[in-house]
Amino acid sequence: MALIPLFPLSHALFPAGVLRLRVFEVRYLDMVRRALAEGSGFGVVALLAGSEVRRPEERETLADVGTMARIDAWDAPMPALLELRCSGQGRFRLHSPQLAKYGLWMGEAEPIPDDPPTAVPPALQPAADALGRLVAQWQRDGVPAEAMPLAPPYRLDDAGWVADRWCELLPLPPAEKARLLAMEDPVARLAVAQGVLQARGLAP
Repeated sequence: MALIPLFPLSHALFPAGVLRLRVFEVRYLDMVRRALAEGSGFGVVALLAGSEVRRPEERETLADVGTMARIDAWDAPMPALLELRCSGQGRFRLHSPQLAKYGLWMGEAEPIPDDPPTAVPPALQPAADALGRLVAQWQRDGVPAEAMPLAPPYRLDDAGWVADRWCELLPLPPAEKARLLAMEDPVARLAVAQGVLQARGLAP
């Protein structure tokens, strides 16, 4: 296991996902500058209680699973503000989270194996088709690939990739996103996502 800095968020990052951040708190500015200097990343975990911006009277509760984030691009539009575009890497189980300097969370990360390439079963094809239609609509609307909430290549034939994109896009509670992130069976994860899509009338 490795000791890593953590960035708790009200939504979850999944492997191969896209995360855009505006960083202005001292605890995260220092973390990001260190990551840029060292070429390292940081862990994104779902925030189960508390606020993303620290409030002295609140206590933050973190999910026990997360995803490593890699900084792919950054900009500093003004002093003490960084804008990041990150991508999700491997998942991890979080152990012994603790507060460090300036209120930065640190924790021990135990890697979770990556999903093996897995074909989308016929029964779950509606979820993949719905995601394909969404991407096609963004393309027809002229949304540049770098501005989309998911990044190419669009692996619509891979159960884990399709499941992870829906887990990011759907407005699920943070605890449910963390539960899905921890699931090691990509087909089971996709089945849950398709059930939500069907309940919302977004897939047949």
